[in-house]
Amino acid sequence: MKKIYYTDQQIQGWVHDIVRAMNQDHWRPDYVVGLTRGGLVPANLISQYLDVPMETLKVSLRDSDMGPESKLWMAEDAFNQTHEILIVDDINDSGATLNWIRSDWQENCLPDNAEWIDKIWNHNVRFAVLVNNEASEFKDVDYSGISINKLEDPAWIVFPWEAWWR
Repeated sequence: MKKIYYTDQQIQGWVHDIVRAMNQDHWRPDYVVGLTRGGLVPANLISQYLDVPMETLKVSLRDSDMGPESKLWMAEDAFNQTHEILIVDDINDSGATLNWIRSDWQENCLPDNAEWIDKIWNHNVRFAVLVNNEASEFKDVDYSGISINKLEDPAWIVFPWEAWWR
């Protein structure tokens, strides 16, 4: 399979693009949530740039025996409309990770009411990724650095923190 290697400079440029897009939307998170492992670097960059706190969330569906963690207090922050939250990952590849978060938070914290979900979820919780795969099952990425389509051009994405020793 073809590999595409991205540089630190590209990552920083995409983070600037994400922050600019949030500014254009007049939306600013109260805190940023970095998904371990890939989302930690871009989440930290956004957190530092915006001077807002950063939290972490482990949702490793592929590489962990322990399973994902919920941290439902974050969803409760959004539901209670006390905080706006930006969830950050490196790539929206298949969509499984971001779909898991949305499903877990909505099923466990929001009332079973589509109006509440649309009103609260879509305003208070937003998603940002460096690379958005248009072929992903998760179609609700709010901010991205670049978009690709892995159905049209399959490739393995390699971020700088995944191969810095080479």
